[in-house]
Amino acid sequence: MSDGYAAIKSFDDFDRVVDPAVYRPLPDDWQVGVSDVVDSRAAIREGRYRAVNTAGAAIISALMNALDGEPFPFVFGGDGARFLVASEHGHVARDAMARTARWVRTYLSLDLRVGMTSIATVRAAGHDVRVARYEASPDACYAMFSGGGIEWVEQQLKSGEFRLDPAPPDALPDLTGLSCQWGPVGSKNGVILSLIVKPGAGAALAVFAELVRDLLAELKQTSRLNPLPSDGPNFTWPSGSLALHAGIHRTPGNSALMARLRATATAAMAWTLLKTGWRLGRFDPAHYRRVMVNNTDYRKYDDGLMMTVDCTEATAAALERRLGDAAAAGIVHFGLHRQETAVMTCIVPSVLHDGHLHFLDGGGGGYAQAAEQLEARKAQRHAL
Repeated sequence: MSDGYAAIKSFDDFDRVVDPAVYRPLPDDWQVGVSDVVDSRAAIREGRYRAVNTAGAAIISALMNALDGEPFPFVFGGDGARFLVASEHGHVARDAMARTARWVRTYLSLDLRVGMTSIATVRAAGHDVRVARYEASPDACYAMFSGGGIEWVEQQLKSGEFRLDPAPPDALPDLTGLSCQWGPVGSKNGVILSLIVKPGAGAALAVFAELVRDLLAELKQTSRLNPLPSDGPNFTWPSGSLALHAGIHRTPGNSALMARLRATATAAMAWTLLKTGWRLGRFDPAHYRRVMVNNTDYRKYDDGLMMTVDCTEATAAALERRLGDAAAAGIVHFGLHRQETAVMTCIVPSVLHDGHLHFLDGGGGGYAQAAEQLEARKAQRHAL
């Protein structure tokens, strides 16, 4: 049933992410994959969050290439990713995950924890996996997950279950299309806010859904949420990410120097076209930047609401108070992190097709910092 995900009808009103009617179950034999960077907090303290984001997005890129572009549901989470594949693609996905873990260890000096199990295992443990397709633009759909099952798989992976070993040193993934060339995007309203809101233990899902809808309505009244300018971000010379991009270009037999030269040449071409607005054949830089804005995943639902948005400090403070009250009532667990910039990691199979994807996160630790805060609050409440 490899067309199970593509057959799910998409929706384009993000407020419906908490509507159970847009979610569909997938068969028991589908496989759940999870990845996350071990001790991403240490990398953040060292100023290496771009590398952490690249490791998280690399899994998605490797799978896209390994599956020859066949659609599958995934969510980018900052320091990792979550996805589902049909049972017949399980061996391909395992191989791509193991190869990516090796690449991350070799070229990013990070430990990417990867693992996989079946939806049947998740359901036997009392959880579920349900999937929706949110249409961010006519050419970009992002998966939304509910049911708590993928959250449970990640917890089990961190406890040592379902883990896959990295591939041998010479077995590297195909990361064609993965890109991290865009510079930081500054806030126009004062704060780039990375926010994670999960249902509280035992909370009525209808009550949680009502709270999420209220939060979204409040945000829309006060701010233009997408951190990217409406005509697209400004492209600056990516001096801080050239080494990362050179790692993406590394393949067996390809020297570090050649990879660096290729990354520099690619950056120079992009800088020239995006700065001048010159067209090259069918590539229109202005059109590309406008599509990029619509295709960003600055908001998502992954067993809870996740957003990286541009808002005022007053809005951020009001949200924090509202969520604090909801947490005290047992409705939610939440974490949020304020920073001055947002960063993008991209997957661009072709600059001539509008289906390029752009994963947005906070530039100061973003989702990883918000998740750490959420877990600390959850532990404190459990202790009480």
